[in-house]
Amino acid sequence: MTSSPDAPGTRLASLLGFSDRVFLGPSARRLSREVEAGLELVESGLAEDLKATDSVADAASRYLYEAGGKRIRPILTLLTAQLGDGNIPAVIDIAKALELTHLGSLYHDDVMDGADKRRGVAAAHEVWGNNVAILTGDILFSRASQLMSHHGDRAIRLQSDTFERLVLGQLHETVGAQPGDDPIEFYIQVLSDKTGSLIAAATQGGVIFSNAPAEYEEPMRVFGEKIGVAFQLLDDVIDLSANPADTGKVPGTDLRAGVPTMPYLLLKQDDAGDLAQRIDEGVARIAEGEDPSLLDGPLAELRDHAATQRTLALAQSWTDEAIAQLAVLPKGPVRDALTRFAESLAERSR
Repeated sequence: MTSSPDAPGTRLASLLGFSDRVFLGPSARRLSREVEAGLELVESGLAEDLKATDSVADAASRYLYEAGGKRIRPILTLLTAQLGDGNIPAVIDIAKALELTHLGSLYHDDVMDGADKRRGVAAAHEVWGNNVAILTGDILFSRASQLMSHHGDRAIRLQSDTFERLVLGQLHETVGAQPGDDPIEFYIQVLSDKTGSLIAAATQGGVIFSNAPAEYEEPMRVFGEKIGVAFQLLDDVIDLSANPADTGKVPGTDLRAGVPTMPYLLLKQDDAGDLAQRIDEGVARIAEGEDPSLLDGPLAELRDHAATQRTLALAQSWTDEAIAQLAVLPKGPVRDALTRFAESLAERSR
C-alpha cells in the first residue's frame, strides 16, 4: 500500500528530501501534523515578513525564499518545541528568524563564492549585482534581529552569538588555514561555525522558547551542531555530483571557485598521485579567466576517489555522535523522529 499524497508526514518528507520513515507510526504521524501546522505558520509569516515597500528590496528579499528550500532549520525548531509547549508564538518567531538568518547568509555566500546558481535559479548577484545582493542579505539579518528582539535577552543572545559564529566561519574559510593549523581540524571548525551553529540554534531554540525542560537544552544544541557538520560533509560529496539536479548548482562549484572541501583536503592529506596537483592547477587557471569546464575530468576522478568515501564515513561518525545526544530525551515520537532524521541524512548522498 502506498501513501496518499496528503498522508501526514509526506509533505515534511518531501521538503527534507527524505523518506516517510522519518515520521513512522501513529504517534509520529500525530507529531508530523503538529510540525506541519507550525510550518504553515512559519511560511505564512515569512511571506509577510519578506514584504518591503521598496520595489527592489521587495523583489530581492523574496527571491531565494520563493525559489524553494528544505526549511530544515524551522522544521527542527518546531520538532524540538514539541518537547515543551509546541507551536506557541515565540517558537514560530524563533523559527522564522533563524530561517531569515540562513537566507541572508546565502546571499552573502554566493557573492563571496562567485556561485552562479542557487536552488536551481540564477544567484541573486547574477540578477541584481553584488551590491544589491549583499544589502539584501543585510536586510534579512536585520529582520531576523527584529523578530528575536520581541523575546528578550535570551533570544537576542542566541541570535547574536549564532551570527558571530556564522561570520567567523566565513572569515576563516576566506583566509584559510594558517601555518601550524591542521587543515582537517580547521575545516571542521569552519563547518561547525558556518553550518552547525545555525542548526544548533534551531534545535536549542525549540527547547528554550517552548519552555521544555532545561536539561534538554545543551544536548539539543550539541545534536544540532553535529548534525550540521554531518550535513555539510555530505554536501561536499553531493557538490561533486555529475547531476546538477542534485545540487541546483554546477557540479564542483565550490572547488572550481577555489573553496576547499573535505574530499579535496583528504586527497591532499593522502598525497595520492597527481590528482590534487591537477585540481590546484585547474583552480588557478579558472581564476585567471579560463573555462571552468577544464576541471570536469579531475573532479570526476575525485568523485570516485577513496577520499570521497572517507568523507562519507566521517559524516556518518558525526551523525552517530549526534544521535548519542538524544539519550537524555524521553522515549517517544520526538526522540524517534530526531533519530530517523539523523539516520536519513546519508540518503542525501546516494
